Amino acid sequence: MLQQSLVIEDVAGSQDGQRILSLNGPLVLATLFEFQSKVRADTSKTLIVDFSKVPFVDSAGIGALVGAYVTHTKNGRNLFLVGVSERIHQALAVTRVEQFFRFFDSLTAAQQAAAA
Repeated sequence: MLQQSLVIEDVAGSQDGQRILSLNGPLVLATLFEFQSKVRADTSKTLIVDFSKVPFVDSAGIGALVGAYVTHTKNGRNLFLVGVSERIHQALAVTRVEQFFRFFDSLTAAQQAAAA
């Protein structure tokens, strides 16, 4: 089986204090270490993670998301998810962590909410 990779684009948001991580590929055990490293290094007020090119996550990927949520909220920062597919929503719902996250349909909507 060919192993897929995860490419992460890390850019500044439209407002000061915003950071965007655009993921392209699955967020799974074999690919999550760079994601965790970028999340841990982030010090922005709002981290927006764009999932529009993520086909699936496994339990390790969900664990990494929960870890990102805990890190950000305990420090009074925001974590927003954008473009999450129905498949990933279902995985978050089944694992009972969906309620922790704020979901947006577009980067623009997430950036506007962060600026408000």
